[in-house]
Amino acid sequence: MSNSGGAEKVLRYDTIAVSSESTVVSEYVPDAKKQVEYQSEAQLEAEFIKLLQSQAYEFLAVTDSEGLVANLRVQLELLNGITFSDSEWSTFFTEKIANETAGIVDKAAIIQEDHVQLLRREDGSVKNIYLIDKQNIHNNRLQVLNQYEVEGKRANRYDVTVLVNGLPLVHIELKRRGVELREAFNQINRYQRESFWADSGLFEYVQLFVISNGTYTKYYSNTTRNQHLKEAVAQAAAKRTSNSYEFTSWWADASNKPITDLVSFTKTFFAKHTLLNILTKYCVFTSDRMLLVMRPYQIVATERILQRIVTSGNSKTLGTLEAGGYIWHTTGSGKTLTSFKTAQLASRMAEVDKVLFVVDRKDLDYQTMHEYDRFEKGAANSNTSTRILQQQIEDPNKRIIVTTIQKLSNFVARNKQHEAYSGRFVLIFDECHRSQFGDMHTEIKRNFKNYNLFGFTGTPIFADNASTGGNPTLKTTEQAFGKKLHTYTIVDAITDKNVLPFRIDYVNTVKLPKTVTDKKVRAIDTEKALLAPERIAKVVEYMREHFDQKTQRNQTYALKERRVAGFNSLFATASIDAAKRYYLEFARQQESLPAAQKLKVGIIFSFAANEDVEGEGILPEEQFETDGLDQSSRDFLEQAITDFNTTFGQNWDTSSDGFQGYYKDLSRRLKNREIDLVIVVNMFLTGFDATTLNTLWVDKNLRQHGLIQAYSRTNRILNSVKTYGNIVSFRDLEEATNEAIALFGNKDAAGVVLLRPYREYMDEYSKLLAELSLEFEPGQLVVGEQDQKRFAELWGAILRLRNILVAFDEFSSDDSLTPFVIQNYQSTYLEIYATLKRDTDADKESILDDVEFEIELVKQIEINVDYILMRVKKYQESRGDGEGDKEIRADVMRAVDSSYTLRSKRDLIEAFINSLNLESDVDNNWRDFIQAQREKELEALILEENLNATETRTFVDRSFRDGVVKSSGTAITKILPPVSRFSPGAQHGLKKQTVIEKLEAFFERYFGLGS
Repeated sequence: MSNSGGAEKVLRYDTIAVSSESTVVSEYVPDAKKQVEYQSEAQLEAEFIKLLQSQAYEFLAVTDSEGLVANLRVQLELLNGITFSDSEWSTFFTEKIANETAGIVDKAAIIQEDHVQLLRREDGSVKNIYLIDKQNIHNNRLQVLNQYEVEGKRANRYDVTVLVNGLPLVHIELKRRGVELREAFNQINRYQRESFWADSGLFEYVQLFVISNGTYTKYYSNTTRNQHLKEAVAQAAAKRTSNSYEFTSWWADASNKPITDLVSFTKTFFAKHTLLNILTKYCVFTSDRMLLVMRPYQIVATERILQRIVTSGNSKTLGTLEAGGYIWHTTGSGKTLTSFKTAQLASRMAEVDKVLFVVDRKDLDYQTMHEYDRFEKGAANSNTSTRILQQQIEDPNKRIIVTTIQKLSNFVARNKQHEAYSGRFVLIFDECHRSQFGDMHTEIKRNFKNYNLFGFTGTPIFADNASTGGNPTLKTTEQAFGKKLHTYTIVDAITDKNVLPFRIDYVNTVKLPKTVTDKKVRAIDTEKALLAPERIAKVVEYMREHFDQKTQRNQTYALKERRVAGFNSLFATASIDAAKRYYLEFARQQESLPAAQKLKVGIIFSFAANEDVEGEGILPEEQFETDGLDQSSRDFLEQAITDFNTTFGQNWDTSSDGFQGYYKDLSRRLKNREIDLVIVVNMFLTGFDATTLNTLWVDKNLRQHGLIQAYSRTNRILNSVKTYGNIVSFRDLEEATNEAIALFGNKDAAGVVLLRPYREYMDEYSKLLAELSLEFEPGQLVVGEQDQKRFAELWGAILRLRNILVAFDEFSSDDSLTPFVIQNYQSTYLEIYATLKRDTDADKESILDDVEFEIELVKQIEINVDYILMRVKKYQESRGDGEGDKEIRADVMRAVDSSYTLRSKRDLIEAFINSLNLESDVDNNWRDFIQAQREKELEALILEENLNATETRTFVDRSFRDGVVKSSGTAITKILPPVSRFSPGAQHGLKKQTVIEKLEAFFERYFGLGS
């Protein structure tokens, strides 16, 4: 055809950006027919495969590696229109596809970034070989196989796998109806340990996993599973982040209704265009090598914006509200990822010249740049001046630009006539509830002619929560950006477990005069009364007394290769004056404490108009310059920054650049859990994300979107210990909270958004304790897998409830479990866990494989080494006292047995006790003993595995310094003995894995012993 080139171009861009087929179905109505008969796992699998075949998946009757590889060759030949010679295929397969040095992350990179590989043909020519066609997705062929057999550490047989062009890219693990869904997740983890790497390692190409028990079905990405396993191995530094079961996702329709049944899930998620769109367009491989798969509401929002870009061009509505719209996705639901993918796909559309991502403050510019950089290095070309912005706008190669609304406004003011205004621009406003609906917004819209204007917000401005001043035609989000294109509320997010619910304490620290709460009293007079010195002192005293409890400081986990304890918090105060007073009171109350016992308290504020009276509670914007501060406040801030500099070895100040540097450094240290508490007025209460924040202390009037924004700093998912966002309010915000939740959820939202009342959790806890004490005696040896499973599930449920209850002040007096009983039950729980680990190592299958052990929660009630040494001293003093001697020794060993981290050190502690005499200095002897034992065992490990002694010692020292064994990178390879490249199979990889496991066991054994 003469016009084939043009047609191809149109098709290419259509498939990248927008298709007539929506990836997410607009509304799914399941079949009325219900499953009534018992369905075995085999029957469920057969029904699933039959359904895939009806959707044009080819069934492949292959159950071994030889057949899988042969089929891959055929499929790639069909996709690429070539025939490999045997020699070409052998070279291409071993070097490009099944390179034994490539792991899961490397193979994810091939699919996501390098899906076109070069083949050097026998005649010397070079040809591009597509592993997957991302331009024309229906060129890809889908097949399904089942019961694939592989022999790794243990023989495994996989349920169902979807092949794309012969590569296993989606794996489905099924359990019969009634079995807990988590068991399928755990089984996939076992496959990774035991066999995904076996044979040619093709199953390490799996990008997405689907788990189902027929009734419930979820999906997640490959690096979620991979990271979960890596972290589970190193239990001494264990964390559960975005790699645990908590981060698996529901599929849903466009109205956010979950599609959970396997039949419904298969008809929607496994529709060919949907699955291929997800694999080719809606996965993001981040710069830190993690594969993120978008959730359905994120995909819907992206496609609705892309569709609006196309239809506005066709209907000639560019430059009007009809060409734009806004996305209401609740705070914490991943708006940055959604807006990034939207910007990326929009920038590839033929009709679009540039995408401007517009933020309204320097901190968001900074934060968004880092997020964009994480998603794709260099995708966002940020700018530090209006001049640079102009250069980027004029550069046709700069497709995505991140800028602030202020810089964009300056560009418009300085360039009243610019040829760029006639170009096709897509403007995306981040957090548009805070974008200035004023002159700047109007000027930008007046000058750009052919634009699409979109906004993302977690808390839209409606008529109900609009301010009273300003332009009456720019009051609401809809007036500024156009119609709402998609909604995902806080109720949706909490229901889906994408963010956490809130738990709110209202603490009345000092009885205030009735006149203070009289609505006739001016707000400013009320604030003065609330700043009484005795009240300030009581609030700080309460915060200090309850800080460890609220931030769960008795729990440690790994964060960015460091071990940290618990979480951190923000303290929202009503004014700069209040912030200053609280900062001074913390300093006064902590003055005489040793440094190790002091909370690290920071403070930040800057000038904001009308910040002194918060009648509306709407969090006014603060500036990033300190010039507007009165001299007293600026001097105070200068001294507070000096305190920060002293603590962290920095050199910030209140100058323009110095203050911005201080903001960024304080922000970074909050995210890294290096600071305990930051006192704020408005800063950090909107647009700031730190997963380590779990508590917001509030002495400030908040309402509507300001309240939801502030509360939402605390409810990002991090690990299994963090189960809710903690709000401790020193004001009565109950009515304001209920109103805000109703406005941004629905009238019944409070039941979802807020944690249940204390008594409900306590009743459930008491019921489980009654069952436990009836079925199992404390310290009883539990025999038989069925009873072991029952005990493990029961104690795990109790631990999960305790994790919630410990934050309630009344729990300490209501808890009927004594430390003695806890230790006994804990010992039993850990013994069952140890038995499972031994059986796994011995290649035995067990029904306990599918139990999710709450090791992170076990650590919350652990005994530490200091306690043990204290008890050892008592034992030493009691030597010769017969019964007392035995009792204390038994107490020490029982405490050790109840501690997850100390159990692996039991023989060390027992040997140390046996080495003591009456004259021994327990503390010094302990350090010497551990140092000698550690060196002896390390030397044995080096000899046993023939390791490089110098590099191994360096590696081990660094691991103890950082609190984690880093199993990736070049450091681990330096310690390994040289392996002949002619050695059979994956000898090098097996050796490396063996050494890593032994080093991790060594690390777990000696970490935290003070050696």
